[in-house]
Amino acid sequence: MKAPEANQLIVKIQKTLTKELDVDKVVKMLKDLRPFALEEEDPLVTKVIRLSYEHIAENESFQFMAGSEEDEEGEEIAVEPGEDHDNLNYLLDLLKNSHNKFNREEIKEFRTQLKEY
Repeated sequence: MKAPEANQLIVKIQKTLTKELDVDKVVKMLKDLRPFALEEEDPLVTKVIRLSYEHIAENESFQFMAGSEEDEEGEEIAVEPGEDHDNLNYLLDLLKNSHNKFNREEIKEFRTQLKEY
């Protein structure tokens, strides 16, 4: 995100993340973050933030990524979901620099995972 205030809020959210996910606090802070994405007219980030806080409120977690991926030899390997705080921290790190094309690809993957869960 481009706005310094948005990135400060992202850092604040990351500081609140511990081993336990404080659902109410994180949902509120993500709702506070969304207007910055709207102001920047970034529909991808806006949607991912909304889907994230809706997912957290509904499931009381940020678990959704599991499945398999291929290794270098084309063999499928199981991918375990990360901890709530790890998954959300990673997404927030991507959002800090959401205009980077590689980050955008991963943000799109988060969006897809959230929509499909």
